[in-house]
Amino acid sequence: MSTEPRVIAGRYRVDELIGHGGMAKVYRGHDLTLGRQVAIKILDPELARDTAFRTRFRLEAQSASRMSHPSIVRVYDAGDPSTGSGSGADEPPYIVMELISGTLLKDIIARGPVPVEDAVRYVDGILEALDYSHRAGVVHRDIKPGNVMVTDKGQVKVMDFGIARAVSDSSSTVAETTQIIGTAAYFSPEQAKGEPVDARADLYSTGVVLYELLTGRQPFRGESPVAVAYQHVSETPVPPTEVNEDAPGALDPIVLRALAKDPYQRYPDAAHFRAALDSAVAGRAPSRKELGALTTELYGPSPRQAQETARSLRQLSTDSTMARTQSGPPVAWIWAGVALLAVLLASVLFWVWTISMRPSDVPTSSRTVPDLVNVSSERAQQDLGELDLTAKLVLESSTDIAEGNVTRTDPTSGTAVSEGDSVTVYVSSGKETVVVPTLTGLSLTAAKDALAQAGLQLGTVIPRNDEGLAADTVMEASEEPDAEVAPNTVVNLVVASGRVTIKNMVGWTIESATEELESLGLVAQPVELTDCTPVTPPTVASMSAAPGDVPIGSTVELRFCGAAGE
Repeated sequence: MSTEPRVIAGRYRVDELIGHGGMAKVYRGHDLTLGRQVAIKILDPELARDTAFRTRFRLEAQSASRMSHPSIVRVYDAGDPSTGSGSGADEPPYIVMELISGTLLKDIIARGPVPVEDAVRYVDGILEALDYSHRAGVVHRDIKPGNVMVTDKGQVKVMDFGIARAVSDSSSTVAETTQIIGTAAYFSPEQAKGEPVDARADLYSTGVVLYELLTGRQPFRGESPVAVAYQHVSETPVPPTEVNEDAPGALDPIVLRALAKDPYQRYPDAAHFRAALDSAVAGRAPSRKELGALTTELYGPSPRQAQETARSLRQLSTDSTMARTQSGPPVAWIWAGVALLAVLLASVLFWVWTISMRPSDVPTSSRTVPDLVNVSSERAQQDLGELDLTAKLVLESSTDIAEGNVTRTDPTSGTAVSEGDSVTVYVSSGKETVVVPTLTGLSLTAAKDALAQAGLQLGTVIPRNDEGLAADTVMEASEEPDAEVAPNTVVNLVVASGRVTIKNMVGWTIESATEELESLGLVAQPVELTDCTPVTPPTVASMSAAPGDVPIGSTVELRFCGAAGE
């Protein structure tokens, strides 16, 4: 018994399942409107009942839609039926993405250590995508081989921005995104400790991926995710050459710098990481002395401080295989309690002093919305966060404001709001574009209608003779089909004139002139003259139409003198 295929939003047909993750499943799909293959990511129905997961899913679509780069999987469309009404309101939200044909990087790694040239190329592709996303204001926060696809042509594609956050959003921690605990092997130390993260967390995760490409294994392994996270915080990774002697020694300092515990000791951005990687490939392998100095610089001469930092993380684990290596004496807990009380007392005193210094006529919870027009979205979020206000980003096109900058706010600047209120920040997505329709082969009237519907203007119409096309058939357009151009762009057309050009055929034989006219789609009508001297073979004495353009299908008289002897 056949069943009707599932169609989302009246446009996207859902086909077979091609992948799944912690939050959603990915299906192969077909865009019925544009006639192209797509990938459709649908939030799990159980999680869709949770508003927090719906919000996170929507943020993924917003984060990915802000980026258009060859190394990042493109997002075409997204929807959340719960925001509307009708029968579709109970359906989970979805994201429509570019369909990629290739192999996951994790499947490539599963075959063993990757050749150095390929490893460098894969990581360079990841860093290229991160360089773009970081400049666009988005931290991926879950870089791992399972989120990297290598296409059949060898191109690297980074995907799944499901837990991505804006660069300036420092409030999200591991506790708030517990679904990623399964990928703790690629955590940065600050993620493992629940501290605020920035773009350098992605560089750490990329360093883990590079380590795994060179050695075939991750730098830290344990019985549980918490045990692995503890190692990220407290233990020094073994250089790749000690795991795989075939790995080039020149890459050891690159990997170790990327895996530095302190974010400030890593590469400042993806561009510097890429430059160092390129230089190392062409350079020499470091000596053991140099490598030892680098290890001491990045991880410290003693792991004691790192172990103290990770103590709270160890207490989270209930795994019986994780034996406690240190027993804190009771005196330490007493002194810790005294220190905590001292900090609390100082905080209370500072708060009381601050309150007393404020003017009595100014409400303590009042905030004034700052002027954020033409400010970057990251700076706008930071400024609002410092005022204890929540920023809600909304994209809109703008011809005046650069992409990524604020066009306006709601409430407007100067408006008094309460602490914790939400301010809608409208961010420019750049100039609006429209798609040029296919015009070749249409009639001039149909082409005018197609241009009007697409928001484009008809420009110059140039007629051109073509014996094979009816009059006013579009032959060429000044803009290519499916090109993205600005609204109201002028499109010039070349159309068939419906006419052909005939030559002066006086003196031609009737047979040659007839063949010439018929090849142009005209009708030749020989007419014998009686007032002239016949010649053999009969030749054209005059024509009913002068040389030049005549309508296709016209009849042209070929006048000739009768044959001699008739």
